[in-house]
Amino acid sequence: MTFFLLFALVGIVFAEDGLNAWLRYAPLPESYSSSYSAPSSLVVLNSTQSSPVYTAGQELSNGIKGILGQQVKLSSWSVNSSSSIIVGTVDEYTKVYGTAAEIPELEGDGFYLDSQSESVKILGNNERGALYGAFEYLSMLSQANFSQVTYASNPNAPIRWTNEWDNLDASIERGFGGPSIFFQNGLVVQNLTRAAEYARLLSSIRVNAVIVNNVNANATLLTPENINGLGRIADAFRPYGVQLGISLNFASPQTIGNLSTFDPLDPSVISFWTNITDQIYQAVPDMAGYLVKANSEGQPGPLTYNRTLAEGANLFANALKPHGGIVMFRAFVYNQLNESEWRADRADAAVQFFKELDGQFDDNVVVQIKYGPIDFQVREPTSPLFANLLNTSTAIELQVAQEYLGQQCHLVYLPPLWKTILDFDLRVDNQSSVVRNIISGKRFNRPLGGSAAVVNVGTNTTWLGSHLAMSNLYAYGRLAWDPTLEPEDILQDWIRLTFSLDEQVINTITQMSMESWPAYENYSGNLGIQTLTDILYTHFGPNPASQDNNGYGQWTRADAKTIGMDRTVSNGTGFSGQYPAEIAQMYENIETTPDNLLLWFHHVNYTQRLRSGKTVIQHFYDAHYDGADTAQTFVPQWESLKGKIDQQRYEEVLFRQVYQAGHSLVWRDAINNYYYNLSGISDEADRVGNHPWRVEAESMTLSGYEPFAVNPFEMASNFTAVITTSNNTAGSVTTTLDFPSGTYDLGINYYDLIGGKSQWTVYINNSTLGEWVGNNEDTLGHAPSTFLDGHSATRITFRNVTVAKGDTLRIVGNPDGIEPAPLDYVVLLPPGVVD
Repeated sequence: MTFFLLFALVGIVFAEDGLNAWLRYAPLPESYSSSYSAPSSLVVLNSTQSSPVYTAGQELSNGIKGILGQQVKLSSWSVNSSSSIIVGTVDEYTKVYGTAAEIPELEGDGFYLDSQSESVKILGNNERGALYGAFEYLSMLSQANFSQVTYASNPNAPIRWTNEWDNLDASIERGFGGPSIFFQNGLVVQNLTRAAEYARLLSSIRVNAVIVNNVNANATLLTPENINGLGRIADAFRPYGVQLGISLNFASPQTIGNLSTFDPLDPSVISFWTNITDQIYQAVPDMAGYLVKANSEGQPGPLTYNRTLAEGANLFANALKPHGGIVMFRAFVYNQLNESEWRADRADAAVQFFKELDGQFDDNVVVQIKYGPIDFQVREPTSPLFANLLNTSTAIELQVAQEYLGQQCHLVYLPPLWKTILDFDLRVDNQSSVVRNIISGKRFNRPLGGSAAVVNVGTNTTWLGSHLAMSNLYAYGRLAWDPTLEPEDILQDWIRLTFSLDEQVINTITQMSMESWPAYENYSGNLGIQTLTDILYTHFGPNPASQDNNGYGQWTRADAKTIGMDRTVSNGTGFSGQYPAEIAQMYENIETTPDNLLLWFHHVNYTQRLRSGKTVIQHFYDAHYDGADTAQTFVPQWESLKGKIDQQRYEEVLFRQVYQAGHSLVWRDAINNYYYNLSGISDEADRVGNHPWRVEAESMTLSGYEPFAVNPFEMASNFTAVITTSNNTAGSVTTTLDFPSGTYDLGINYYDLIGGKSQWTVYINNSTLGEWVGNNEDTLGHAPSTFLDGHSATRITFRNVTVAKGDTLRIVGNPDGIEPAPLDYVVLLPPGVVD
């Protein structure tokens, strides 16, 4: 104990890989730990090893030993509770100690924590709640918070689930942290250690169920072998109070049940689902329920047989009802549309499909609604469906996996985005109708409600592929329990638990994180235009043209003079009219529509003035420069923490921040060049298309390289890159530097394709400056690309390079596989210059 406290005191940090996330139970510095002594004994009111109360006892014992270096003695049940931590349910406490009159009313998974006396009481309304209370107490200790407290904590809503889009072959749709922890080769994996560890993390943030497989479900999950495997996953989850749920393929009766139909009203189909459900509950007696995606993006559903979505949902509800299970039925239903139809609008779809079905869903059906009307964009208005289902239980669907928001390669702290939805007042019937109160069931007196988050953890020890991205998972659980919490407060708890109590660490990561969503919105898509990523390919890098001229309905309707979707009732798609009157009136009028949603609701000229006085197009230019500039600051901010963060996590985060700094410039230039080319309107600051510190690769002397016209054009500086003339012969680009002598940061923009690992070496006057390998497919988890585009475009920077005017710069590229060692440009950056 003394050894660890001594090293913590003098600031030595040990290597960590992120596996323990915020449950590190790291030793407190002696300056903190010496001022507090935990109770000497621990009374655990359940000795069954699969019980969450027993788990709470184990966590308390291990946590106090790790945090304070104290060994607590496990005591048997005793009326003498002096200097003890007592953990259990209220009922068990009452049986052992008599009265529990001082305990406030608890609901659902609620708990009571009392540390005001010599004895600490941690009591749950149920066993899960007792474990939640234990994690709460340990969180306080880990943060050196020794306050004497007494309070009850109850959940905002009963449903606090995650969705994992894991496939049976171990791949994960929109997963960026490695392969599945649940499946491999069509079966449930044998070693479920990571599943148990995941359940532990989720329990600590009060998440109570996991849908373990992809919403685009594979019916073979329902084979007897896999049902047995689901039972093993549930066994791994159960000690942490986490229930298992699964996604279903609507056509399973036909695909694996040998029926000729999957009509939800057909007696044989009803019998199939009843039997399958009974079989699953034999293996998983506490299964949470089903998640269903139907009649969307090619998935089968009840509409095939002219049945309603409610009839489809109720099919599963009836099968689950005897077992107490819940159906989460996704509202993500839309059809392909014709962009030439001015009033066509994918945003209308959810209300169009579901509003008329309100009241027709069984009471154990919850309609799971994405936070916005489209698809996890960087900013969307609140889905109006929340205001149109008054007689149906609803849950909000969030996304921890950054599918459209940088795929964990860009730092984007999401809770400030989520809070724009959770705190939004929809004013149903001119009364307060805040979204968080709708999904809790309180506003419309519904029996169920809550939240689900698409997370997609993988086998990477960081879980999500990025250490900093885990702040979003932590915050999701905290907000699902209490959506009134402030994102910055949640964040700082996470920083203290994950990294350090050091004030510089806390302040630095807080600033980076709180600036990250506004920065990403600025350099990707702003004014409500959506993320402007490539919606037809990887959803990662920029490609604004991909939004239009297809049937997916994520349109911008941008042309040479105008931009934005007209969603007004008076002249557009009518979407604004789906909101209650007060909100509809606000969005209908361009004067009262917030600027940050202007292009979501209105089709305007590029020269339309915003409240700032800027035109729309100038705001685009300025915002993209501002966002990229902010991303550059994340690198020196993180570097200021060297020595305060263990080396492994420091280097891994630094790598991603350097990547984000470079890729934000790819975003900035691609979007600005696209709209400058489209509108013909110049940047008032003369930045767009003007790069005095760059040397274009195609302008250099080429040997074994040739120019390549990049498509889309805006994905290359000056629209052109260079590639080797063959895939098995090295090439070189050479130039004489015509910049003043001095010290620069040398940036080289290149493309890193999947399917090859090219090697490059850069020379100054025949002296090797540095070399690198195109292996981002191994070091970053984002969806890869086989093309020269905004996904594969990236930058490497060599800092503090001294050059003289007239020096020769040469880069030699060795192609590999299908990757022809592509280069875009070189930039020499004087101090303080970003380009």
